[in-house]
Amino acid sequence: MPEEVGVPRLAATGERTTLPPRRTRPLPVIAGEGIYAFRNRNILMLQGPVGPFFARLAQDLRWAGANVHKINFNGGDWLFFPRNCSNYHGRAEAFPRFLEEVCIARRIDVIMLFGDCRPIHQGVAAIAESLNIRVEVFEEGYVRPDFITMETHGVNGHSALPRSPIFYLNTPAPSPPRTLSVGSSMWHAGIWAMVYYFAAVLLWSWFPFYRHHRPLSWFEGLRWIRGWYRKHWYTWKGRPLMARLTADDAPPFFLVPLQVHNDAQVRVHSDFEGVKSFIEHITHSFAAHAPKDTVLVLKHHPMDRAYSNYGIYLRALARRLNLKGRIIYLHDEHLPTLLMRARGVVTINSTTGISAIHHGCPTLALGDAIYRIDGMTASCTLDEFWSTAQSYQIHRELYRRFRNHLIHRTQINGNFYRRLRLPGTLSGLNWARGDEE
Repeated sequence: MPEEVGVPRLAATGERTTLPPRRTRPLPVIAGEGIYAFRNRNILMLQGPVGPFFARLAQDLRWAGANVHKINFNGGDWLFFPRNCSNYHGRAEAFPRFLEEVCIARRIDVIMLFGDCRPIHQGVAAIAESLNIRVEVFEEGYVRPDFITMETHGVNGHSALPRSPIFYLNTPAPSPPRTLSVGSSMWHAGIWAMVYYFAAVLLWSWFPFYRHHRPLSWFEGLRWIRGWYRKHWYTWKGRPLMARLTADDAPPFFLVPLQVHNDAQVRVHSDFEGVKSFIEHITHSFAAHAPKDTVLVLKHHPMDRAYSNYGIYLRALARRLNLKGRIIYLHDEHLPTLLMRARGVVTINSTTGISAIHHGCPTLALGDAIYRIDGMTASCTLDEFWSTAQSYQIHRELYRRFRNHLIHRTQINGNFYRRLRLPGTLSGLNWARGDEE
């Protein structure tokens, strides 16, 4: 079995062992120094994206002068990070105490993790705050496709970004640097997912109490093959619908980008129990309050095509609400084309909302979204939005400044699954920053 490295032990009585005091030192602003902000820091990595990203990033951090340790929670974690690690085999309720012991023993300055709403990561922020440790949260990019998110404290609803338009209009931020194109990463993500889940299942007996946020089985990685098949099938199937929406005599339509079926951002940062309850809410409001000549277009999330399909459910809703012919369900059609033609966009807190604002499309966010700011999103109820959307025009200068702040503070040019071809880096991240205004 994999070797344990540097795991702090609890005393037999259950009391905490005596550990050396942890040094506390202020960290510079990462946006200003890039990866060298972590020089001489002790970094602890928790769970990362599937694949080798955290292992590669750890080597980059060591080259920059940091000390890096990791905690693994399952066989997939361990496969990609077998050295300089601790392997946690206990129950979830005992993990906070284990984490605290590791942080004190290793004098941790920074905790890095992917997805602050994952069950295993809940409670980390409170422990880090009590120990004066900075938390850096990774997530898929707010600005896609060529960025990932790395944000201090938390992402999305946990973000510390200001929500006041006055702040952005009065506070300059650097213009974004030249962005390097990542290209399609679907196959890379699929391969890493299959390898990760295979290892997690193979070593399940070594991590018997671990519970993943998705089903942990041999078939999980194979879902990516189904996703590949569905992508091509849906692209062919959706051509007539896309032609209808882009024709000169196309009906006016509202676009609703759906989020992943188990998206924690929906459950944690909105009042909806899940995507289906959101769909139910949207369709009922549309049936009762939208102009009769308008159409409701729901677009499936591309990362969810291997897991769910709402076609049967939507057809039943259309019959029940007398919306036959007024609900269109799309999958892999070109999003910018839809955004430029839509009368408005309704979302919970999807990052598609940022893209909608970028394309000048009136947007209503029903959840706690970082871009839910007066001047960028509509300030009305859903029932009102169907008939008043066009009155909520985007404040272009506000959006430009918001986007500059967003990229400078939280975005890194790169990808978790496919590396940019850059010299001197294993992770393939481009840490270049923009110039001040």
